[in-house]
Amino acid sequence: MPKKFMKRYLPSPERVQAMQSLGFLGDILNEPNLWHINRHSVSRAFLIGVFFCFIPMPFQMLAAGFFAIWFNANLPLSAVLVWISNPITMPPIFYFNYKVGAWALNRPVLNFDLQLSWPWLSERLLDIGIPLYLGSLMVATVSACIAYLGIQFIWRRKIRTDWQLRRKARLELQRASGDHNS
Repeated sequence: MPKKFMKRYLPSPERVQAMQSLGFLGDILNEPNLWHINRHSVSRAFLIGVFFCFIPMPFQMLAAGFFAIWFNANLPLSAVLVWISNPITMPPIFYFNYKVGAWALNRPVLNFDLQLSWPWLSERLLDIGIPLYLGSLMVATVSACIAYLGIQFIWRRKIRTDWQLRRKARLELQRASGDHNS
């Protein structure tokens, strides 16, 4: 089931390879491991995608794509998972990350009124930036590890359940054919 579900929603390798904007990658996109849907490539994709969704940086999808290529994770899934943090979810996610960082540094959480001006940014950059990035790294690492282990667990559980169902069906078929032959 996980494999069928993911194949239904992820773009095909041919569709991604046909995108002209990705032409600079050359033959890298022809690597079959980037498109496999198996327990290892999917769990690595979750590790990478979930990690980068919690890091406040531009071009998160590019970073996730680079690491997906490097670690032979499922490339489309790595890129899609970055969108957990989107314009709607970013403020609460990054505020939570800031609070975690402030807690880790034993600093008070600042009440700040956001101003998009250079003096405000330069004055508050260290006060907010250091706890934000420390908290982001902490939350990203923990969340990515939980996602990786969760996918491993769910995938193994599904395989075990499928094996048990097939075994039960075979036994019932043997019983039925054994009763019929008597």
